Amino acid sequence: MNIMKKENSYTEKLNTLLASYQLHYQNLRSLHWNIKGQSFFELHLKYEELYTRSQVIIDDIAERILSIGEVPLSKFSDYMKHSPINENEIIHDGATGVSYILEGQEKLLLQERELLSLSGEKEDEGTNSLMSDLIGEKEKTNWMFRSWLS
Repeated sequence: MNIMKKENSYTEKLNTLLASYQLHYQNLRSLHWNIKGQSFFELHLKYEELYTRSQVIIDDIAERILSIGEVPLSKFSDYMKHSPINENEIIHDGATGVSYILEGQEKLLLQERELLSLSGEKEDEGTNSLMSDLIGEKEKTNWMFRSWLS
C-alpha cells in the first residue's frame, strides 16, 4: 500500500526530518572532533554515542520513506535546503556544545511530534511507531542534557 502518493506533503515532512538528522549528525561529528577542556573525555564519548545513534535513525527514516513507496533525499545540497537545522561553526566549549544539542533536538522533536500526529491520522503504524520511539528517547536525553547544564 502506497500511503504517500496522495499526500506528497507527508513525504516532504519525512524528508525534512531526514535532512534535519543529516545536518544534526554532521554537527555532532564536529562537536566530537573539536571538543576541548575539562569535559573532553566525557563529552567526546557522549558525542560519539549521539552521532552513532543518529546514523541508525537516518537509515531508519530513509528506509521508512522507501517502504511507503517514496524516494528519500540523498544529496547533501538537498539536506541543506530542507533542514531547519543549520551547520554549526566549530564549537570547542562543552556547555556550548550541549546547548546546541538541546536546540537541535528540540527542532527534531517538533518535526517528530507533527509526524506522529499525521501518521496517526493516516493509520501509518510504521511511521507512528518510529516517531513515538524517537520522541521518548529524545525527551529523556534532553532532560539529561538540561541536568548536565544546570
